[in-house]
Amino acid sequence: MKRSEIAQLFPAVFQRTLHDGNPLTALLEVMEALQSPDEAIIERLDAIFDPRRTNDAFVPFLAYWADLSRLFDDSSAGEAGPASQVTIASGLGRLRELIAKAAYLSKWRGTKKGLLAFLQTATGYLDFDIWENVALDGQPRPFHISVHAPKESAQYDNLIERIVELEKPAYVTYQLAFGK
Repeated sequence: MKRSEIAQLFPAVFQRTLHDGNPLTALLEVMEALQSPDEAIIERLDAIFDPRRTNDAFVPFLAYWADLSRLFDDSSAGEAGPASQVTIASGLGRLRELIAKAAYLSKWRGTKKGLLAFLQTATGYLDFDIWENVALDGQPRPFHISVHAPKESAQYDNLIERIVELEKPAYVTYQLAFGK
């Protein structure tokens, strides 16, 4: 708020005594200066809660809100270091994208479509494939899936396994293969 806006909130008797150089004018200047940092934050509040535009240190906090902290690296999850060091194996940019798509991913949780979207978003690789009712000894195995990941994504094998474990239905078994 500017000095003139604050002055309008004063009682009429105070407004009549406002003149340059008096203590009330100095008080108005202090009130304006005290409110300016908060007003600057409020002006960009939408950027703070946008995972793509927020400060790096705030991204893990947003991940907690979106229940994605379960994907954090085991090595960084227990550390007492800066929050910006807590991330997933594929990096802070991928975590930002997961947060941005959290509502969509939650909607499709437990489905092939949801698992594929989650894996693709978390790793940045698009060539994932999921086979259902995989045959074992010529007989289909009910409630079993085979997740085929691109060879390049093998560097994120722990992250991929964690995602499959957390996003598949509890009664489904799986096998993970890196190919091509």
